[in-house]
Amino acid sequence: MEKRILGKNGLEVSALGLGCMGLSFGYGPATEKSKAIELIRSAYEQGITFFDTAEVYGPYTNEELLGEAIQPFRNEVVVATKFGFKNARTTEGLDSRPETIRAVAEASLKRLRTDRIDLFYQHRVDPNVPMEDVAGTVKDLIAEGKVKNFGLSEAGVFAIRQANEVLSVTALQSEYSLWWREPELEILPLLEELEIGFVPFSPLGKGFLTGKIDEKTSFDKSDFRNTVPRFSEENRKANQVLVDLLGKIATKQNATNAQIALAWLLAQKPWIAPIPGTTKLNRLQENIGAANVELSSNDLQEIETAVSNIQIQGHRYTAQAQQMINK
Repeated sequence: MEKRILGKNGLEVSALGLGCMGLSFGYGPATEKSKAIELIRSAYEQGITFFDTAEVYGPYTNEELLGEAIQPFRNEVVVATKFGFKNARTTEGLDSRPETIRAVAEASLKRLRTDRIDLFYQHRVDPNVPMEDVAGTVKDLIAEGKVKNFGLSEAGVFAIRQANEVLSVTALQSEYSLWWREPELEILPLLEELEIGFVPFSPLGKGFLTGKIDEKTSFDKSDFRNTVPRFSEENRKANQVLVDLLGKIATKQNATNAQIALAWLLAQKPWIAPIPGTTKLNRLQENIGAANVELSSNDLQEIETAVSNIQIQGHRYTAQAQQMINK
């Protein structure tokens, strides 16, 4: 698979990474351990070298799973994890105090069975802790060899600039896809200016852009999409127009909806590396196939023209979760 460079430090990753959260957390019951390990190892065998996790996924179990899965090839891959929530639970609020960052780093290293974290993200900007203290603490961890690169997640322009003045930010991880394009307004130009890589999560719209979800779909009771306004039955029905558009383009390209959505992202900037997640081997293979889909300038213009006429319905987060997004 094509490799891409994130940030000024030259962190090399596969063009597509693997978001591991859904194997343990968020989208219903956890995947059976042996199958989850098989999927992660299959991803590596097919060229993926960039794996994303966090202590809150589980909590803790996703890091443990990834640590075990990548043991045979740990030195061949890039591992990203995150700090920033109190007691590793989103429901307890934010906590990026220096002592917490250090404690999370030590615990994550053990769970991941490694001696360094390749990319350590602040999961959400903490308004109660100066960014200088956050970046300064990660800078110390880098000096100690425990962390290699610093990242931010869902951070706004001011926070990114603040952090980057203290410590070069390698990557920003935020939601970005054909049905959430807000980063194009201010974030992408800033990242280009500062030479910071971009790692889009939910590049398939939390599954919606694959075309496998419609207004009749029901989710497991533990699936967080039950609480997402954009996934209400009414909004799914209204947003189907975007899925139908992707389907038409996919048919012309002899590809799938998911492959077109991912290929579109890859075509936006050479320093973008999306991290689609899945629990199924066939979906993994399908997503990886997106790296071989080449969209011409005419294809991209056709998508742009069509999408610009579509008004997406529904917020992407609950009101409570939205309050944690830094602007």
